Amino acid sequence: MVTHVPAEAHGDERGALLAFIEEQRGGIRRAVLGLTDEQASSRPSASELSLAGLVKHVAEVEQMWVCLAKGEPPAVVRDQSNWHECFRLVEGETVHSQLAYWEKVAAETEAYIRSVPSLDDTFALPAQPWFPPDGRVSHRWLCLHLIRETARHAGHADIIRESLDGRTAFELVAEEQQVAAGS
Repeated sequence: MVTHVPAEAHGDERGALLAFIEEQRGGIRRAVLGLTDEQASSRPSASELSLAGLVKHVAEVEQMWVCLAKGEPPAVVRDQSNWHECFRLVEGETVHSQLAYWEKVAAETEAYIRSVPSLDDTFALPAQPWFPPDGRVSHRWLCLHLIRETARHAGHADIIRESLDGRTAFELVAEEQQVAAGS
């Protein structure tokens, strides 16, 4: 990635994990910088992926995993009948609304990870064919999984954005820094 994650405070493993999750979120957020909803929803390759869809997907997935760890139902339930809606904007949704939702999810993730007694504490995996029966994972695993999931899609976002208008992650980091300096 083209940004630097500052070192965590001594002994702050949670802070380190959360900082790496945030760094990868930033890659996806920057990929939609300056785009209209129509541009962000376009699919410039053979893939069904769009930038708007990636923003929505990573927000929903992060929220779902944190709810799973808490033992709560996710805000959005996906199954075969609506899975396709996870990767595209539907009526009334905008990139801006999805980014705002993701910001809320990110704050909830940070608060939850900071509140668990130990990253070694575990929670049950859902009963899905791709998970082991009666499988459990730690909160550390959850953080690492969110880093992996978000990083994978940040890479997709880099490719999609460059395919749309030639803008690279390096250029978008510079633009984001200019915007931040001007505010």
